[in-house]
Amino acid sequence: MKNQTYRMTMLFDFYGELLTDRQKEFFDLYYNEDLSLSEIAENSGISRQGVRDVIVRAEAAMQEVEDKTGLIRRYMQMQSHIAAIESAAAEIKTINYRQYEDPRVDFLITSIARAAQALKE
Repeated sequence: MKNQTYRMTMLFDFYGELLTDRQKEFFDLYYNEDLSLSEIAENSGISRQGVRDVIVRAEAAMQEVEDKTGLIRRYMQMQSHIAAIESAAAEIKTINYRQYEDPRVDFLITSIARAAQALKE
């Protein structure tokens, strides 16, 4: 994945509901609202280290679920297949449909069928 923040927000999108309310709140404030640990600590009335501990536990919990399920990994793989389908569909729109013996049509239909089959797996 692109960077740490992107990876963490993907984990939160997929697995955020598995966290406690406090973990969700601190994680959201840190990664999505871009508050510092000190700012979160000040607003919550706990130490900076306490905030960091909550966030680290949340990250570890979500990463553990991802390691076991692989949902984000499969989602990312599926995105490339979907892009191939969209590209093939756009190409089909540009072909003159009256030319039924055009080899490009057969190639594109085969490409779409392969991409659709890959999505089913």
